[in-house]
Amino acid sequence: MIDALPPEVAREEERPRRFFIETWGCQMNELDSQRMAGQLLRQGMLPTQVAAEADVILLNSCSVREKAESKAYSRLGEYRLLKSERPDLRIGFCGCVAQQEGERALQRVPDLDFVVGTGRVGELGSISARSRQTDERIVAIGFPKARRYDLDAISRDGQHKGMVTIIEGCNKRCTFCIVPTTRGPEQSRSSHEIVQEVRGLVEQGFVEIELLGQTVNHWREPDVAVPGFGAPHSGAAGERDFADLLDLVAAVPGVRRLRFVTSYPRDFTERMVARFGTLPNLCPSLHLPVQSGSDSVLRRMGRGYTVDEYLLLVDRLRSTRHDINLSTDFIVGFPGETEEDFERTLDLIRRVRFGSIYAFTYSPRPGTAALRLADELPEEVAKQRLQRLFATQEPIQRELNEALVGETLEVLVTGDSRRRGVRAGRTGCHRILNFESTRAHVVGAGQLTRALVVRANNHSLVGVEVEQEADGAAIRVSHDVS
Repeated sequence: MIDALPPEVAREEERPRRFFIETWGCQMNELDSQRMAGQLLRQGMLPTQVAAEADVILLNSCSVREKAESKAYSRLGEYRLLKSERPDLRIGFCGCVAQQEGERALQRVPDLDFVVGTGRVGELGSISARSRQTDERIVAIGFPKARRYDLDAISRDGQHKGMVTIIEGCNKRCTFCIVPTTRGPEQSRSSHEIVQEVRGLVEQGFVEIELLGQTVNHWREPDVAVPGFGAPHSGAAGERDFADLLDLVAAVPGVRRLRFVTSYPRDFTERMVARFGTLPNLCPSLHLPVQSGSDSVLRRMGRGYTVDEYLLLVDRLRSTRHDINLSTDFIVGFPGETEEDFERTLDLIRRVRFGSIYAFTYSPRPGTAALRLADELPEEVAKQRLQRLFATQEPIQRELNEALVGETLEVLVTGDSRRRGVRAGRTGCHRILNFESTRAHVVGAGQLTRALVVRANNHSLVGVEVEQEADGAAIRVSHDVS
């Protein structure tokens, strides 16, 4: 007869193993974390929001900004303190900085158990298990020709939006950007697999789908349709491109809203632009990074287009969909940027009238061509220009929001706002809208409702929920939103 385990050991054996994932960066990293969580769930582990409770801790890192490495190593140092008290704890370093650092990460962090790069996310489950079973310290980086992507092993942690990666990597060589190094060359997934995943998300209750890629409009049907990311496209004529993929996804029953991010301005074809006028569920919003309003700066950045070409694309988009809400990225203080260059960026903001902007001072990244450029600007000058840029954008953004007062907009509920009893959501044009409801049944996250806009703030809208009468007229169901 086998002796029973001591009570304290039995309790430890019965306790389910838990994992904690900290995610930095873009939507691609968010989805990668969901993929990693799904693999650990398959092994019988449960998620926790408290790192100290976890048996496995993963840091999914981002390397877009300067000092990304030092910030990542600092956080890993904090996790090492937990491991000093619990030697069985496994710590994994994932994401873009992990891809960039590789073996160096194991050398710098003695208690780090494994490193998983962006091209090996689909192997996280087996890597974690191997580390636990063998105590082997593992480095898994690089970009296999066929990258594993398991549709059934994604733990969706949000109810309002289903994200689908359609292409990974980037073949551009913008002089400031580290993405080609950390994400590898472009590889597309097959349209069959993408549509299959979208259908699965609709069955789970998602009504909004967001297609993801570093250069999402570069998607092409891969030459070899294998599970995951297929072989690079050969460029043969007549095969499906991104416009065709939009048609396929938009036609999936139950897809009420369709978005995509991020697009490369130079490669927006007429067919892609036309989809904003022909696909009713393609949302009237588009993130279209421009980076600078100066042609000379754009040349040094290696962007491959001029300001006039960008403005022509904006005109084509707005001719196709007059209510499209455009957002963009700017880099301020790029090496050699003169005051005249910067003034042209401000002029571009005034001409285009973006609904929102994401702007940062130039951040040198290892291995990028911009490091060889002369005339680096003093940090103080770059910071002052950044504040001037935001000051130029703010009244424009406020005016665009105020123009929506009195409009009734569809809202996809994302949850509660910071104010008690007020719900938050996103409009079709991707603006935040906070609204109060007096309905007995509160509209849940991931559901669509309608709201009358009663006030505009700089970065959000305030509204009252409405419902439809039998004749289709809108009536209010809430009031007194302050």
